[in-house]
Order: sequence, then structure tokens, then C-alpha cells
Amino acid sequence: MKVIGLMSGTSADGIDSALVEIVPDGKGLKLHLLTFAIFPYPPGLQERILQVASQAGGTTEEICHLNAYLGELFAQAALGVAEKAGIPIEEIDLIGSHGQTIGHFPDPAFEGDLPVRSTLQIGEPSIIAERTGLTTIADFRPRDLAAGGEGAPLAPILHHVLFQDPFIGRIVLNIGGIANLTFLPPGAGPEAILAFDTGPGNVLLDGMAKRLKPEGKGYDEGGRLAAKGTIHGGLLGRLMEHPFIRKKPPKSTGRETFGLTFLEEIWKTAETLNLRNEDLIATLAAFTVEAIAWNMEAFILQGEQAKELIVSGGGTENPFLMTLLKERLPSLPVVKADEAGFPGRALEASAFALLAYLTFHGKPGNLPGATGGRLTVLGKIVPGRHFTISHFTSHISHLTS
Repeated sequence: MKVIGLMSGTSADGIDSALVEIVPDGKGLKLHLLTFAIFPYPPGLQERILQVASQAGGTTEEICHLNAYLGELFAQAALGVAEKAGIPIEEIDLIGSHGQTIGHFPDPAFEGDLPVRSTLQIGEPSIIAERTGLTTIADFRPRDLAAGGEGAPLAPILHHVLFQDPFIGRIVLNIGGIANLTFLPPGAGPEAILAFDTGPGNVLLDGMAKRLKPEGKGYDEGGRLAAKGTIHGGLLGRLMEHPFIRKKPPKSTGRETFGLTFLEEIWKTAETLNLRNEDLIATLAAFTVEAIAWNMEAFILQGEQAKELIVSGGGTENPFLMTLLKERLPSLPVVKADEAGFPGRALEASAFALLAYLTFHGKPGNLPGATGGRLTVLGKIVPGRHFTISHFTSHISHLTS
């Protein structure tokens, strides 16, 4: 099947769109990237998304409006990546859309004796299906939450398909807005995978860069500002005391924990310490790296040793961050995903293409060692124009036969 995967992450700066071909291969699957494209959000949209995702929140009207508006933009991204590939949209079988997270609360909030865990991704899939004509599968995280999981991370199943090695233990690290890692033991099946969020990735760095220079690009380009700074050991120590960092897996997080409120607390602390801007940015970069390294050492490297670290995400474009990572883990060879055989920027969008494929075939997409949830089929299916139940069941019958 040819499947489009759509993804917008914690940074809320645009839509990643990957067109992949997924082919059964013996007992497993092979995934080939046909093309990939990034569709930046229109000016001002990032700020509106971050507003409704903040503790201050947004109005019901604005959330409803953005849900529909993002549905239109996600549909355009699907049509755009098909056009880039030179493949008529009618020849594509399926779309998998992650949407845009505006709230993720995996820790239960009690209503009487009833524990309620919630997550919300917007980007209306009905609009995507209507504009493209293709069956669209979306809203993957809520089912995992309902099955007792964290709702994240969901990319580890793709890491298994792409990077599992019979002889080498590997860690796949994504440094996006939030940092998360996947441990692939040598020769093991998906049931042996361990994956979880480690803490902030770029979210604090980008937020602080935007605060220091509102008219800038919204990030520390090339890590240049951080490279001029000195890491403040005292502040780094305080940041590492955050309870999420040392929480045992399964665990997931987002802007709800490491967002504007937390950033404001850091800013006030930095003022009392008389830190220069570059020292603060350097310390935040060190916090990202130290949280990653601490979690590796606490939950992975004490047991079966990994032999390789495959890194993807926006953090790979920050030389200062990557240098800190290599210095902090000198015994672990660091390889970018592109060097390991798959474009790192396309990983997350491709993961949701794979998840849509699995859902369409009635197969679970979550991993208990990643989310902590029971194995279950994820997502909601929005039929395309030519979707029929017989078409759906014929795929499942073919697979099971």
C-alpha cells in the first residue's frame, strides 16, 4: 500500500508529510520512503496553537475553528506530497494523520473514584478525507490511553521496522520539542522494546530563544548563542531535580509540563543568578542532554548494553547540543538517522503512515514497553469516497490468510 503520513509536533511550526510504500516481507514489513515534504504553518498560526495549548487556554470557538482550519491544512499537505511525488492522489491507498496536540494529560485526574486520562489532537480528519477522497485514520493516542497506556511514544514500532538489528543493540533518540528514546535489543521482537520520553528536547531552547529575540527565527540557529555561554552547574542541578526526569517508564510529557509556565520559572531563577542570556541557553541545552543521558544510564545502559545511538529530530541541527551529547556519552557511537539509512526528518510522519496501515489491517500499533498500555488497534477510521466495508475486510482476510 502507498500511505501518506501527516505529523505536526510540539514545536507547532508546520506539517511533515511523508509518502511511503509498505510491503509485507515474510513475517514483517518493509517501508520505503517515496518522498517527503515540509509545509510550514502560515504566519501567526503557531502562536494561536501555542495559546490554546497553554494553561491560559483558548475559547471553545477558537479550538473548534483551529480544528477545522488545521484539517484543511493537513489535507493540503497530503495533496502536496502526492504532487511532489508525481503520483495521482487516486493511486494512494490511505492517510494516517497524527494531528496537532494541544493537550496531553496521561496522569489520571480523578472524578470521584473514576480516573480520567486525556489527550487532544486537532486537525479534523473528516476534512482530510473529504478533500483528498482517501480513507483517513487519525486520533491514535486516545485508544492507547483507554487501554491503560500513556498515549506516547508511538513511533517505536517504526524504529523496530527500520533499525532493528540481529546482533547490535541500538537506541533511537528523537530530539524534537520533547526528547524520547527507543531501545532495540539485538535480535529481539517488538515485545522487548523499551521506549519513553526523557524530558525536554528543543521546547525550552526554542521558547527562550523566542523570548530573548521575539523578531528572530524562534530558535537558537546553529546553537550559536549557546556556544558563547557557560553552563551554570547550580541551575542545571535544580532543573535535574524535576520529578519527571527521574520518573520510571512508562512516561510521556509535553508542553503541559515543560511549557511557558516552567520557562517563566526558569527565567526568574536566572535573573536571581544574574545569568547572561548565552549562559542560560547553554544551561538549557545541557539540561536536555543531561536528562537524556541520565535516563539512558538509569533505565537502559545498566542492563543490556546498546552499541549505537541513532539520533533524529530538530536537535540534530544544533551542533552545540550534539557536541554535548557526544561528550556526555563518549562510549556510545552517535549516528544520525540519515546515516543509518532513513531520513531523520521524515521519521515521525512515516510512523503515522505505518500506524494507519496497521490499523487498516486490524493490527495493534502500540507497544506495552513503550506506552504501558495493552496491545490494541489504534485510531479512528474516516472513510474515503470509495471506501466500503468489503474493501476493508478483504485486506484483513488477505493478511490473515
